[in-house]
Amino acid sequence: MNAGPHPQIETYPEKEGLLKTLTYIVSAVVLILVFVMRSVKLPIDWDVSFLPAVNATLNALTAVALVFSLYFVKKGQFVRHRNANVTALALSVIFLLCYVAYHFTTNEVQFGDADMNGELSELERAAVAGVRPWYLVILISHISLAGILLPFILLTTVRALAGKWTLHRKMARYVWPLWFYVAITGPVVYLMLRPYYP
Repeated sequence: MNAGPHPQIETYPEKEGLLKTLTYIVSAVVLILVFVMRSVKLPIDWDVSFLPAVNATLNALTAVALVFSLYFVKKGQFVRHRNANVTALALSVIFLLCYVAYHFTTNEVQFGDADMNGELSELERAAVAGVRPWYLVILISHISLAGILLPFILLTTVRALAGKWTLHRKMARYVWPLWFYVAITGPVVYLMLRPYYP
Protein backbone atom coordinates (compact mmCIF):
# COMPACT_ATOMS: atom_id res chain seq x y z
CA MET A 1 0.00 0.00 0.00
CA ASN A 2 1.52 3.31 -1.10
CA ALA A 3 0.58 6.96 -0.79
CA GLY A 4 -0.68 8.70 -3.90
CA PRO A 5 -0.39 12.37 -4.85
CA HIS A 6 -2.24 13.13 -1.63
CA PRO A 7 -1.19 11.54 1.66
CA GLN A 8 -4.72 10.22 2.24
CA ILE A 9 -4.87 8.33 -1.08
CA GLU A 10 -3.70 4.75 -0.87
CA THR A 11 -2.58 2.75 -3.87
CA TYR A 12 -2.33 -0.97 -4.48
CA PRO A 13 0.31 -1.61 -7.15
CA GLU A 14 0.61 -5.26 -6.11
CA LYS A 15 -3.02 -5.83 -7.15
CA GLU A 16 -2.74 -4.29 -10.61
CA GLY A 17 -2.53 -7.64 -12.42
CA LEU A 18 -5.60 -9.02 -10.64
CA LEU A 19 -7.56 -5.81 -11.25
CA LYS A 20 -6.69 -5.85 -14.97
CA THR A 21 -7.83 -9.47 -15.24
CA LEU A 22 -11.11 -8.59 -13.51
CA THR A 23 -11.52 -5.64 -15.90
CA TYR A 24 -11.32 -7.92 -18.93
CA ILE A 25 -13.65 -10.52 -17.40
CA VAL A 26 -16.27 -7.95 -16.37
CA SER A 27 -16.09 -6.23 -19.78
CA ALA A 28 -16.55 -9.55 -21.61
CA VAL A 29 -19.49 -10.59 -19.41
CA VAL A 30 -21.23 -7.23 -19.90
CA LEU A 31 -20.70 -7.39 -23.67
CA ILE A 32 -22.18 -10.91 -23.80
CA LEU A 33 -25.16 -9.83 -21.68
CA VAL A 34 -25.86 -6.85 -23.96
CA PHE A 35 -25.90 -9.09 -27.05
CA VAL A 36 -27.97 -11.83 -25.40
CA MET A 37 -30.60 -9.54 -23.88
CA ARG A 38 -31.50 -8.19 -27.32
CA SER A 39 -32.69 -11.64 -28.44
CA VAL A 40 -33.65 -13.40 -25.19
CA LYS A 41 -36.60 -12.38 -23.06
CA LEU A 42 -37.07 -13.99 -19.67
CA PRO A 43 -40.67 -14.97 -18.86
CA ILE A 44 -40.74 -13.07 -15.56
CA ASP A 45 -43.93 -11.29 -14.59
CA TRP A 46 -42.38 -8.17 -13.12
CA ASP A 47 -43.51 -4.64 -13.82
CA VAL A 48 -40.27 -2.92 -14.79
CA SER A 49 -41.89 -0.06 -16.69
CA PHE A 50 -40.37 2.41 -14.20
CA LEU A 51 -36.79 1.40 -15.06
CA PRO A 52 -36.22 3.59 -18.15
CA ALA A 53 -36.84 6.69 -16.02
CA VAL A 54 -34.58 5.28 -13.30
CA ASN A 55 -31.87 4.58 -15.88
CA ALA A 56 -32.07 8.12 -17.27
CA THR A 57 -31.80 9.51 -13.74
CA LEU A 58 -28.80 7.30 -12.97
CA ASN A 59 -27.11 8.49 -16.17
CA ALA A 60 -27.79 12.12 -15.29
CA LEU A 61 -26.41 11.63 -11.77
CA THR A 62 -23.33 9.96 -13.26
CA ALA A 63 -22.80 13.05 -15.42
CA VAL A 64 -23.05 15.26 -12.30
CA ALA A 65 -20.54 13.06 -10.45
CA LEU A 66 -18.17 13.30 -13.43
CA VAL A 67 -18.42 17.10 -13.43
CA PHE A 68 -17.51 17.11 -9.73
CA SER A 69 -14.66 14.68 -10.47
CA LEU A 70 -13.22 17.07 -13.06
CA TYR A 71 -13.71 20.10 -10.81
CA PHE A 72 -11.98 18.45 -7.85
CA VAL A 73 -8.99 17.20 -9.84
CA LYS A 74 -8.49 20.68 -11.35
CA LYS A 75 -8.46 22.08 -7.80
CA GLY A 76 -5.98 19.43 -6.64
CA GLN A 77 -8.54 17.92 -4.28
CA PHE A 78 -7.59 14.34 -5.03
CA VAL A 79 -9.59 12.61 -2.29
CA ARG A 80 -12.77 14.34 -3.42
CA HIS A 81 -11.86 13.57 -7.03
CA ARG A 82 -11.53 9.90 -6.13
CA ASN A 83 -14.83 9.94 -4.22
CA ALA A 84 -16.65 11.54 -7.16
CA ASN A 85 -15.26 8.84 -9.46
CA VAL A 86 -16.30 6.09 -7.05
CA THR A 87 -19.78 7.63 -7.05
CA ALA A 88 -19.86 7.73 -10.86
CA LEU A 89 -18.74 4.09 -11.04
CA ALA A 90 -21.30 2.99 -8.42
CA LEU A 91 -24.11 4.79 -10.27
CA SER A 92 -22.96 3.17 -13.51
CA VAL A 93 -23.04 -0.30 -11.93
CA ILE A 94 -26.58 0.28 -10.63
CA PHE A 95 -27.54 1.58 -14.08
CA LEU A 96 -26.12 -1.53 -15.73
CA LEU A 97 -28.09 -3.84 -13.42
CA CYS A 98 -31.33 -1.93 -14.07
CA TYR A 99 -30.65 -1.77 -17.81
CA VAL A 100 -30.06 -5.52 -18.07
CA ALA A 101 -33.13 -6.28 -15.91
CA TYR A 102 -35.30 -4.11 -18.14
CA HIS A 103 -34.06 -5.45 -21.47
CA PHE A 104 -34.15 -9.09 -20.38
CA THR A 105 -37.84 -8.74 -19.50
CA THR A 106 -39.23 -6.10 -21.88
CA ASN A 107 -39.41 -5.63 -25.64
CA GLU A 108 -37.58 -2.69 -27.19
CA VAL A 109 -39.46 0.57 -27.61
CA GLN A 110 -39.18 2.04 -31.10
CA PHE A 111 -38.86 5.74 -31.73
CA GLY A 112 -41.99 6.94 -33.52
CA ASP A 113 -44.18 3.96 -32.56
CA ALA A 114 -47.18 6.12 -31.66
CA ASP A 115 -49.66 3.24 -31.36
CA MET A 116 -47.11 1.26 -29.28
CA ASN A 117 -47.65 -1.99 -31.18
CA GLY A 118 -43.92 -2.66 -31.60
CA GLU A 119 -43.85 -1.89 -35.33
CA LEU A 120 -43.39 1.32 -37.29
CA SER A 121 -46.01 1.92 -39.97
CA GLU A 122 -45.25 4.13 -42.98
CA LEU A 123 -47.40 6.84 -41.41
CA GLU A 124 -45.48 6.65 -38.13
CA ARG A 125 -42.15 6.73 -39.99
CA ALA A 126 -43.26 9.79 -41.95
CA ALA A 127 -44.38 11.55 -38.75
CA VAL A 128 -40.87 11.39 -37.25
CA ALA A 129 -38.84 11.44 -40.49
CA GLY A 130 -37.16 14.77 -39.68
CA VAL A 131 -36.18 13.79 -36.13
CA ARG A 132 -35.53 10.05 -36.43
CA PRO A 133 -32.05 10.41 -38.05
CA TRP A 134 -30.94 12.60 -35.13
CA TYR A 135 -32.37 10.11 -32.66
CA LEU A 136 -30.51 7.25 -34.36
CA VAL A 137 -27.20 9.17 -34.37
CA ILE A 138 -27.54 9.90 -30.65
CA LEU A 139 -28.70 6.36 -29.82
CA ILE A 140 -26.05 4.55 -31.87
CA SER A 141 -23.22 6.77 -30.60
CA HIS A 142 -24.49 6.35 -27.02
CA ILE A 143 -24.72 2.54 -27.17
CA SER A 144 -21.49 2.07 -29.16
CA LEU A 145 -19.43 4.31 -26.89
CA ALA A 146 -20.93 2.75 -23.75
CA GLY A 147 -19.86 -0.70 -24.92
CA ILE A 148 -16.40 0.35 -26.10
CA LEU A 149 -15.67 2.56 -23.09
CA LEU A 150 -16.34 0.12 -20.25
CA PRO A 151 -12.90 -1.54 -20.24
CA PHE A 152 -11.19 1.84 -20.65
CA ILE A 153 -13.11 3.33 -17.72
CA LEU A 154 -12.11 0.36 -15.59
CA LEU A 155 -8.47 0.45 -16.77
CA THR A 156 -8.28 4.17 -16.00
CA THR A 157 -9.48 3.32 -12.49
CA VAL A 158 -6.97 0.46 -12.21
CA ARG A 159 -4.13 2.82 -13.11
CA ALA A 160 -5.18 5.15 -10.30
CA LEU A 161 -5.45 2.25 -7.84
CA ALA A 162 -1.99 1.08 -8.88
CA GLY A 163 -0.57 4.58 -8.35
CA LYS A 164 0.35 5.05 -12.02
CA TRP A 165 -0.70 8.68 -12.01
CA THR A 166 0.89 9.75 -15.30
CA LEU A 167 -0.78 6.90 -17.19
CA HIS A 168 -4.02 7.54 -15.31
CA ARG A 169 -4.01 11.21 -16.36
CA LYS A 170 -3.18 10.39 -19.99
CA MET A 171 -6.02 7.90 -20.24
CA ALA A 172 -8.53 10.01 -18.29
CA ARG A 173 -7.96 12.91 -20.72
CA TYR A 174 -9.76 10.84 -23.38
CA VAL A 175 -11.99 8.63 -21.26
CA TRP A 176 -13.62 11.42 -19.19
CA PRO A 177 -15.21 13.37 -22.10
CA LEU A 178 -16.46 10.19 -23.75
CA TRP A 179 -17.89 8.86 -20.48
CA PHE A 180 -19.52 12.25 -19.89
CA TYR A 181 -21.03 12.11 -23.40
CA VAL A 182 -22.48 8.65 -22.71
CA ALA A 183 -23.90 9.83 -19.38
CA ILE A 184 -25.51 12.93 -20.94
CA THR A 185 -26.94 11.20 -24.00
CA GLY A 186 -28.64 8.52 -21.88
CA PRO A 187 -31.28 10.97 -20.57
CA VAL A 188 -31.55 12.54 -24.04
CA VAL A 189 -32.42 9.15 -25.57
CA TYR A 190 -34.95 8.53 -22.78
CA LEU A 191 -36.63 11.91 -23.28
CA MET A 192 -36.87 11.32 -27.02
CA LEU A 193 -38.37 7.84 -26.46
CA ARG A 194 -40.63 8.83 -23.56
CA PRO A 195 -43.79 9.47 -25.66
CA TYR A 196 -43.58 5.90 -26.99
CA TYR A 197 -43.39 3.98 -23.72
CA PRO A 198 -46.64 2.14 -22.92
